[in-house]
Amino acid sequence: MIKKVRCFYSSSCSLIWMRLTIVLISFLACYYTGAQTGEPHRPLIHFTPKKGWMNDPNGMVYYNGTYHLFFQHYPHSTVWGPMHWGHATSTDLVHWQEQPIALYPDALGTIFSGSAVIDVNNTAGFGKNAMIAIYTNHSHAMENEGFETFQTQSIAYSLDEGKTWTKYKGNPVLPNPGIPGFRDPKVMWYEPAQKWIMTLATLDHITFYSSPDLKNWKEESKFGKNVGAQGGVWECPDLVPFTVDGKQVWVLIVNLSPGGPNGGSATQYFTGDFDGKEFKPFDTQTRWLDYGPDEYAGITWSNTGDRKVFLGWMSNWQYANVVPTKNWRSATTIARELSVKKTGHQYLVVSEPVKELYTTFGKSIVLKNIKAGSFDVTKKAEKLDGAAILKLTTSNAKSFNVLLSNAQGEEVVIGFDAKANQYFIDRSKSGDTSFEKDFAKRHFAPRFSDNKEIDMTLVLDVASVELFADNGLSVMTEIFFPTTPFTDIKIQSPEGVVVRELQLSRLKRKD
Repeated sequence: MIKKVRCFYSSSCSLIWMRLTIVLISFLACYYTGAQTGEPHRPLIHFTPKKGWMNDPNGMVYYNGTYHLFFQHYPHSTVWGPMHWGHATSTDLVHWQEQPIALYPDALGTIFSGSAVIDVNNTAGFGKNAMIAIYTNHSHAMENEGFETFQTQSIAYSLDEGKTWTKYKGNPVLPNPGIPGFRDPKVMWYEPAQKWIMTLATLDHITFYSSPDLKNWKEESKFGKNVGAQGGVWECPDLVPFTVDGKQVWVLIVNLSPGGPNGGSATQYFTGDFDGKEFKPFDTQTRWLDYGPDEYAGITWSNTGDRKVFLGWMSNWQYANVVPTKNWRSATTIARELSVKKTGHQYLVVSEPVKELYTTFGKSIVLKNIKAGSFDVTKKAEKLDGAAILKLTTSNAKSFNVLLSNAQGEEVVIGFDAKANQYFIDRSKSGDTSFEKDFAKRHFAPRFSDNKEIDMTLVLDVASVELFADNGLSVMTEIFFPTTPFTDIKIQSPEGVVVRELQLSRLKRKD
């Protein structure tokens, strides 16, 4: 029973209520900024688990208007541990609802990375339109005993759109032939031959397998020995078809760690032809899908038709286990739409934020014809208060930078160096960088466009920036950990760049 307490109106009682109201308002303000919860760096527009550890996105599949995101997850700690498949869903690729864990470790091992498909033709016999996950089982027991063949491929199926899962009794469907790195199956339906194709990471190269039913697999071919970047183990591959000027171009995405262009983990790709058996590259030049240090293990959604939507893990194995977050660790990048553009004699992958992202932002503040020696954007607009999108187009290709800063003097600098013809992000003074010796650095990405103008889109969150330049030809992703959020934006240019148009959009806030 709750006893009623009578408070006679008096100045002292009124003062008490006023103080309680102030305390309550302060509490709510702290809560929503993350200060009260101890989560000042939790993103506003990127997916993070409510608690625990996350790394690679897995099993990404679209069905009945819902995007399913499964991910490498250890719910019992904020550092890497026995892997599960976490699960989240979205109807717009921006707002995510975390679901119960989909796959737990079993007698065959923990649940490493993989993919998911919709079995439209019931080839596996589990049911028409069954959602089928294809994943790596990793046996730590065998690993610890010195066995090299501790990774195998297994499947599980769901008949209720991912809510519950049944593991196939015949697992593993693809035993290890004796390869120490044998993992991360990305499966697609190859229509011309009416068969499934598995793209599998096999230590330092890719092996392609085929199957009529997702249960019985045969090796088709290998690709990648001694080509491309070889600074680390090849992981999380993806094989994606595109149509470019009436020609079919296949893109083979290969993540590797270490060996990235700015250190640690990164995503490379190759363009070429695929005939259902072999991937034949147009060339073996090393190309990077994202030049920043904080996009890794990225793959595309299955079952999206001609639309190719990509998502990566927003961290780096150099420091992922030690970044200064408490209840959770790691986020995904924003979802990105991929396309292929022919530039000269080469085909380049273009990445741009999905169009759905823009619907979550309010009306833009637009500024025009800014001649920037040092131009304070926030004097013409309100200060930043969380996530934002900054788009700008210059009238020339002179050097400039965008400076994000806070009252503590911390800063992140994003810009273009005309002499070197490259973009850069400098986080050396971004806040807490003490957790890893190489975190505080300036990173670079080449410019591929020869346009006289530069266009740049910056997707800003409380602890990250994603740079898309020249309509997505040059891309960089960086995380950072400021003491307090960045609130100010300046455009700086010793050469006096002219910003033809600048748009700043803020996240819509709920009343």
